[in-house]
Amino acid sequence: MEKEARLGGADFMRAVACLMVLAHHLVLRMDFNKIPPTLDLTFLLARFGNHGVSVFFVLSGFLLSRPFWLALDRAQPLPSLKIYAMRRAARILPGFWVALTVGFVISFTVYGFPLDGELIGRYVAGFFLMSQWHWRTFFPVQGDGPLWSIPFETTCYVLLPIGFLLLFHAKLRLRSALVCRLLWIGIIAASLLGHWLVVTYLPTDNVGRGWQYGFQGGAKEWMPRYNPIGFFAVFALGVLAAGIQTIIPARRSAICDIIGALAIIMGAWQLPQSIGGPGEGYAWLGIPYQFPLFPLAVAIALCALPQSVFLGRVLDNSLSRYVATVSFGVYIWQDIVLTLMTTLLPWTFGTGSDDVLGGWITSSLVAIVIIFAIGTISYFFLERPVMRWARSREQARRMPSTSDKKAVQRKPLGGR
Repeated sequence: MEKEARLGGADFMRAVACLMVLAHHLVLRMDFNKIPPTLDLTFLLARFGNHGVSVFFVLSGFLLSRPFWLALDRAQPLPSLKIYAMRRAARILPGFWVALTVGFVISFTVYGFPLDGELIGRYVAGFFLMSQWHWRTFFPVQGDGPLWSIPFETTCYVLLPIGFLLLFHAKLRLRSALVCRLLWIGIIAASLLGHWLVVTYLPTDNVGRGWQYGFQGGAKEWMPRYNPIGFFAVFALGVLAAGIQTIIPARRSAICDIIGALAIIMGAWQLPQSIGGPGEGYAWLGIPYQFPLFPLAVAIALCALPQSVFLGRVLDNSLSRYVATVSFGVYIWQDIVLTLMTTLLPWTFGTGSDDVLGGWITSSLVAIVIIFAIGTISYFFLERPVMRWARSREQARRMPSTSDKKAVQRKPLGGR
């Protein structure tokens, strides 16, 4: 996020989501049969770090929708969809395309997968952000599993302004702020209905289903419970949170500190609830990651922390801001690093060692350093330059041309 656009608690939430997902992928490299009994619970909880994906979706909905809510409440025009699209593309596509391409190349050069129509088709579907609609393309490349969520999130980017087009309709925007928020709850309900229809009427068959059949088998097991419509419901909770936060009085209050702390505790409490069940934490309507209580806790925290007196500032410390800044690069590169390590160096993460835990810890620390180094390089040398270029283009579009300036200067007083 740009410095002027920071909201209390947002950097902390992004950093937590990033570290949760990273912990999840590190723990997957550990042999759970060799974990010391005293650490069983710790590793089990870290296993559910995949719930950090839900935090990312809620946070994205929260941040991206605020300009729409503010314009709606101030009776201003709908924010420019061209600028909205340009900003999203500049933020997501460069890093995603590079990681996607690297993952694609090493899938047949290092991992030995055949360079056939199946592999190429998955890559092309991912490149054009269309891989989320079928289990065959769900994971665009081998060896970089987290990339599945980027096309899911871009679907939410498309659905967000569509929802607001309804609220900005001439007849609806005259309604009160409260009614507009209630209408958004209706949009969430519609997305839940859409999810239910997908799960009910578009099931996958059992042929080749399961993680024992690789990424595509895993995708077949995840779908249809993993589908873009259901994830939009998660994203839309963040949008609703932004709608509430923008009408809360701007003054800071200790009550918001209390609410924010309770929401964080509520979210943390949801992780143990997944123990004993599927690692995906399926909950209401089969939506993963303990929906709706876990994302709701994140949404409540995001509502409260910007108006907190103390908590938001403490949580958004320099470490949180650094992790939040490089989080996208860390997210899209972590699985490439971890999979390459286990492929090229089979002895890493304690495999075949007498000290399994010690080997896992050492390998994890080395991986973390490499992943954050790549994430930092990705941000400062790829992501940020493209975002700045997009902002310069955006400002150029807003500035009147030289001929327009001269015309204004020549305009007589009182002229139309």
